[in-house]
Amino acid sequence: MLRSSPGDTRGSTSDSSASPILETLVVFVLVFVAQFLTELVGLMGMLFVLAPPVTTNPWTVVTSVYAHGGVGHLLSNSVALVVFGWPIARATTRLRFHTFFVVTGALAGLSQILLTEAVGTATPVLGASGAVFALFGYLLTGNRLTETVASRLTVHPWVTLIVFVVLAGLVTVATGRPGVALIAHFTGFLLGLVAGRARLLQP
Repeated sequence: MLRSSPGDTRGSTSDSSASPILETLVVFVLVFVAQFLTELVGLMGMLFVLAPPVTTNPWTVVTSVYAHGGVGHLLSNSVALVVFGWPIARATTRLRFHTFFVVTGALAGLSQILLTEAVGTATPVLGASGAVFALFGYLLTGNRLTETVASRLTVHPWVTLIVFVVLAGLVTVATGRPGVALIAHFTGFLLGLVAGRARLLQP
């Protein structure tokens, strides 16, 4: 569905396409086990939960992306990772996939913390949902069909951005429920839409 460069097999072979997905799932499980063990000694929050002020435990900007609030949270993000991530992994390299995943996940988490902190309602966050939403957004705009349609339209970049913002808002509201970090989902999905339009992961 996504396009890779002709003759470039770095991200298109079956072995390499499977690797970043499987590797991320393994990290999910290892981090989940580490959460359980560190919870026993009261260190889980300090190590894996992104909370204000961010400067107190800056490493949680990354570790929180792979942490989860329970088995159900872990399973739902794992399924979404496979569904949305597999086509992308087939069309890019392992390094690009992992970098995209952690960067979009971190930015999504930071947006949730910083924006809610600004209005005095900040709460700790953890989970890969922001990164998964970024993969979903990338999948929508980084495929051949979308590229073909977009190439036939003359649209100002600002109009495209506005459309992406509206679409991200609609998807966020449609998938929202109590206790969900909606700003993180919105940010991740918007980043994915923009990155897909720019073919950021194309080798």
